[in-house]
Amino acid sequence: MVTCPVVVGANHSLSPGNTVKMTRNNLLLALASGLLLAAGWPVYGIPILLFVAFVPLLIVERNIRLSHSRRKGLKVFRNAYLAFLVWNAITTWWIWYSTAFGMFFAILVNSLLMTVVFWGYHLLARKLPPRIHLVFLPALWISFEKFHLNWDFSWPWLNLGNAFSEHPAWVQWYEYTGIFGGSLWIWMVNIGLFAAIWSFRKTGNKKRLARGVGKNVLLIALPIIVSLFMYDSYKSSGKSVEAVVLQPNIDPYSEKYEIDNSAMATKLVKLASEYVDADTDYVLAPETALSAGADIDRFAHSLAARILQKLPRKYPGLKFITGADFYRQYRSVNKPTPTANSIRGGWFDAYNAAVQIDNTANMPVYIKSKLVVGVENLPFKEIIEPLLGNVMINLGGTVVSRATQVEPSVFKGGAGIVAPIICYESIYGEYVAGYVRKDADFLAVITNDGWWSNSQGHKQHLSYARLRAIETRRSVARSANTGISAFINPRGDVLQTLAYGEEGALKGELSLNEEKTFYVRYGDLIARVSVLLAGLLVLYGIGKKKRSSL
Repeated sequence: MVTCPVVVGANHSLSPGNTVKMTRNNLLLALASGLLLAAGWPVYGIPILLFVAFVPLLIVERNIRLSHSRRKGLKVFRNAYLAFLVWNAITTWWIWYSTAFGMFFAILVNSLLMTVVFWGYHLLARKLPPRIHLVFLPALWISFEKFHLNWDFSWPWLNLGNAFSEHPAWVQWYEYTGIFGGSLWIWMVNIGLFAAIWSFRKTGNKKRLARGVGKNVLLIALPIIVSLFMYDSYKSSGKSVEAVVLQPNIDPYSEKYEIDNSAMATKLVKLASEYVDADTDYVLAPETALSAGADIDRFAHSLAARILQKLPRKYPGLKFITGADFYRQYRSVNKPTPTANSIRGGWFDAYNAAVQIDNTANMPVYIKSKLVVGVENLPFKEIIEPLLGNVMINLGGTVVSRATQVEPSVFKGGAGIVAPIICYESIYGEYVAGYVRKDADFLAVITNDGWWSNSQGHKQHLSYARLRAIETRRSVARSANTGISAFINPRGDVLQTLAYGEEGALKGELSLNEEKTFYVRYGDLIARVSVLLAGLLVLYGIGKKKRSSL
């Protein structure tokens, strides 16, 4: 049980000793929140801890708000930053393996953004009654999570609803709510427990405390019970395709970008040949498996393409999907596109792409649209690049900005309709739902997680894909350069895996689904309602301030 320090109310004064004690207690409570948030996070965390993780921080905020101390906003900011810094550092330290600067930037800035959100709640809580400001807090937080999915510095890795990715049987109702249903769930229980504890501190009524705790235990249990029922009763359509996912295990730092495309294509064909037969419908190779660069308009006539066509020619109907590093050159004095990079004699666009290959010259291409911030796309490039230079590696292999396509597209023409999801895109629920709205009946995730070594990074990335399966009720085939390659069913169960650091392939059946879930049809509805509600309450708070000043 979280302990609550003595609160100094509006009619009490603080002695120097009490001030020091309250400051120390508040810091310990803030630290407890950070540790609980980290201890609840996948893949080794215990997510039940998240239902109490914000309670200590809420007690800190109220301690400060009801005290006679000066600079209340600054004190709330300091304590919140400590909590969020601990959470971010413990759960995303692994970014260090790819870029030290990127790790510090992600941890410090993301902690700052979370702190600003909580500090904004504190400012409004000083003007509004509890029944209103405790509604404002989850609405504001979920609005922030939604914003974090869409702006230039997007980093939704720690959106709260991701926390249940290792327990898919708990959140089968994500097919209706998406991950924002999980975020709302966490906040509702935290606020309910906080209110129960605070009421007990004021009244000493143990029966009221027991009722409050009991109600929130029920609030945890009921969604899980409903989810377990959904989990047990889910039935697949019966239709399926056979797929082979490849894991070439190429070191991205010392080897990957030294292999030319034809040599890599030969390796991929050799790796697949042991598993492919006349019943195989798809072969998947990882993100930028062809990393040497190829002209996007001429790739179909390249040697690498002809090598990869060996299997489809042997087994007509087979589709070979691989990641590729593509480019398009322009001979122009003026910059031809907003994403073009300058070279001697002209310009070029670079693409992190997926291409589907069969035994014809028709090779549809999908271009990655959700880019990794700072390493594939540098926001505010004209301002930041002169200051920082090339301090971060590019996860696609070159230090250039990447071009994107406007919206997701699917690969047709085979036994199924494929959603070609490239790496980082698999953590964006509504974006992945966009493939399914275009009739994708299974999800193909191609990725290169080797930048993070054998750390939590690639494990969390795989784990989040389980939530995409539930939201869309689509099977997932995952081809990862160094691992973990996997098959995931529409309930979010991992059926097969190939361990990190192993070269090889997996062969499995993927059930197909043509039906569209509520979440696919309506997307992040909870987030949109939260944005509207948070905006209205901010306006209400501003009006409250004006009236009280009269």
